[in-house]
Amino acid sequence: MDGTQRCVAIIGGGPAGLMAAETARAAGVAVQLFDRMGSVGRKFLIAGKGGLNLTHSDAFDAFVARYGARANAVRAWLEDFDAEALRIWARGLGVETFVGSSGRVFPQDLKAAPLLRGWVRRLRASGVQFHVHHEWRGWNSDGTLRFARDGGEKSVHADAVVLALGGGSWPVLGSDGSWVDILAARGVELAPLQPSNCGFDIAGPGPGGGWSEHFAKRHAGDPVKPVMIEWDDPARGSVRKQGEFVITQTGVEGSLIYALSAALRDAITARGSVEIRLDLAPARDAQRLARDLAIPHGKRSLSEHLRRHAGIDGVKAGLLYEALGKDGMHDPARVAAAIKALPLRLARARPLDEAISTAGGVRFAALDAGLMLKTMPGTFCAGEMVDWEAPTGGYLLTACFASGRLAGEAAARWAQQQG
Repeated sequence: MDGTQRCVAIIGGGPAGLMAAETARAAGVAVQLFDRMGSVGRKFLIAGKGGLNLTHSDAFDAFVARYGARANAVRAWLEDFDAEALRIWARGLGVETFVGSSGRVFPQDLKAAPLLRGWVRRLRASGVQFHVHHEWRGWNSDGTLRFARDGGEKSVHADAVVLALGGGSWPVLGSDGSWVDILAARGVELAPLQPSNCGFDIAGPGPGGGWSEHFAKRHAGDPVKPVMIEWDDPARGSVRKQGEFVITQTGVEGSLIYALSAALRDAITARGSVEIRLDLAPARDAQRLARDLAIPHGKRSLSEHLRRHAGIDGVKAGLLYEALGKDGMHDPARVAAAIKALPLRLARARPLDEAISTAGGVRFAALDAGLMLKTMPGTFCAGEMVDWEAPTGGYLLTACFASGRLAGEAAARWAQQQG
């Protein structure tokens, strides 16, 4: 770097930070990227272990709607870099993608590592300088950046800074929310960090709530599928959604729960708890089910009777016993009603450090259209540390990429204007 070239510092090496580095470097500024971990993209790699869900094939308006209350703000990011643009970008790294049966988009090999390796190689070749094991601690009195490094401190000057520090979930991978106190001390307007795409504890018969010891021991880890969840959302009225979830030691988690988690979390915050209803046999008619279960089962066991006439066994039968008790299981009408509308009261969301992602963070009111902090000119924010959330399905990653691109371009322009 010569003495006239402006420099942008990127703090955080996830998808948002790496995309900010790429776009800033392409704009002609020097880029230094810092990460507290020993390598970049660690959460990205973990997300790809089960098959990297890069984005989604929804039509644009439907895609934008998945960002809920922040849809209008996130729309501006996606208008510049949407799901199709992300697939084209991946192709430029030699990674072809395909649309799965659910509409989710994956790399052909279903892996995150080849994409990340190719991306980092390309960034290095373009001149991006990587600095790992650098923990950001804010600013010195002269405006330089503070980093903890090798038991001491290091100061770095930059003409613009992009903060892409993630939320507060997955602290073991570097996203621990420690930046909240740093920005709060600078007067930045923040929304409290909350778990998103998270599981929930139930209010049940177990010690301190939760499942009974017998049920938890027997069924924790079991998937419940297919199942329909119905609940009365104060904002949207009655909601019905089919899918599957998983029993945990203290409650429930999994894709169907995650899809509803933001609304469920907010309802619990407002009301203290929330009741959902499980339809354990969504393909079966309620009246026919009641008639079939009323048929005397003779010498057959109750379990066999349930399996034959309701398709209920395993964890679904366990849920019925948990709700009705042994005596209630001998009342066909009660059993039929419970199969179609089993009440389950959710008491609390699981802790933030167990969540897949984070809600809350830097409020949009604190940012300009280029994601620069209004009270801190030259400092930009991107990715999950901004106050938005989305369900799993590729929506999280796409918005992280798009916000990083926007912030990187804006930071480069800002740096080049400094004279």
